[in-house]
Amino acid sequence: MAFVYAVPLRNRFRGITVREGVLLQGPAGWGEFCPFADYSDSASVPWLASAVEASEIGWPEPVRERVEVNTTVPVVAPERAHEMVAESGCRTAKVKVADPRSSIVDDCERVAAVRDALGGNGAIRVDANMAWDVGTAVKAIRELDRAAGGLEYVEQPCPSIEELAAVRKQVEVRIAADESIRRAEDPLKVAVAGAADVAVIKVAPLGGVRRALEVAQACGLPCVVSSAVETSVGLAAGLALAGALPDLGFACGLGTMSLLTGDVATASLSPVDGYLPVPRTAPAPDRAGDFPADATTRDTWLARLARVRALSIS
Repeated sequence: MAFVYAVPLRNRFRGITVREGVLLQGPAGWGEFCPFADYSDSASVPWLASAVEASEIGWPEPVRERVEVNTTVPVVAPERAHEMVAESGCRTAKVKVADPRSSIVDDCERVAAVRDALGGNGAIRVDANMAWDVGTAVKAIRELDRAAGGLEYVEQPCPSIEELAAVRKQVEVRIAADESIRRAEDPLKVAVAGAADVAVIKVAPLGGVRRALEVAQACGLPCVVSSAVETSVGLAAGLALAGALPDLGFACGLGTMSLLTGDVATASLSPVDGYLPVPRTAPAPDRAGDFPADATTRDTWLARLARVRALSIS
């Protein structure tokens, strides 16, 4: 069974206002196939492998029952950022920065509002999504670090491994690698140890929980598991990975249900006091009918699924 959903976002995120994808049912339960539009069919093959693993095979046994998560703050006004963090119950916040709609002054004001909401003991991390060159990154990181009263880390400030390494030499804040790992031709061979202090691991772009565990081991760095803004069906796979990692020293970027206006599952994976339980299977999408895609969107996604399936078995 395949169901195409379309869930509106509360705020624009990665240039989209609606999160779309396909829910797949198999003998082990449900999986989610939802690569973003900028992923080619070949780059979407791991996303399908992740959905197939969840729906047909299942996940490894966890070593912990719950996972601490961060709340994610998109590009919003400082007042809204403060509200989102205060309402989340999380002790860690990830703040999106370096958006074309936002200046460094805006970013610093948003980060300062988040610090006020968290208090002195909370952790703030920022994500630049590869937007800066080395010089811009160094200047921006120093300003954001001051505004935050200390950053936990900066995620993917520049596009390349070489640039990350250059930035890391010039700032005291930890550098985290995200796109450098998940968009690599072979994530198992990406040498990020000299360029980053933290590895951000996402299940779907890496091909499933088992494959992501291999990448986490190969990178040799402390790991943070993050979502790809899925519904609770896909989010469950991220929690399965976080639950199975031998060591987990940072809060994970899995508290993202707040970015969506609704969920396909009644048993929605929303944090309580900053934690999420580690599920054994994805929750059943019993509310998927509340978020049906229109006919054109449905046909587009089913055609994309068919093409990616063909590539995965070729």
